[in-house]
Amino acid sequence: MKENNLIVDESYAFALEVMRIGKSMRKQREYDLTSQFWRAGTSIGANVEEAHAAQSRADFRSKISIASKEARESHYWLRLTRDGKVLPHAEILPALDHAERIIRILTPIVKSSS
Repeated sequence: MKENNLIVDESYAFALEVMRIGKSMRKQREYDLTSQFWRAGTSIGANVEEAHAAQSRADFRSKISIASKEARESHYWLRLTRDGKVLPHAEILPALDHAERIIRILTPIVKSSS
């Protein structure tokens, strides 16, 4: 699988995971946290998709950089959810690992596009 296809697949799967965890957060009445996490987590895949339709190298670099920043933000919200005991550690751990995997995929893409 090509690196770019991998990030498309991973970011889409992560967005589905974000939706699942977001629903659990809402049950805990953590609406603001849920909203922030939902936006950041689903934005990764949206920006990756936009990067694939970029009109220029600069446009690609911009979109893929935004995806990388959103992945880091998502990782932050997951850590906050875990450490604030909003959801059980076991429920958060797979998504934390997934966010880290996405960051590891995006970082070299961002660097090579600069």
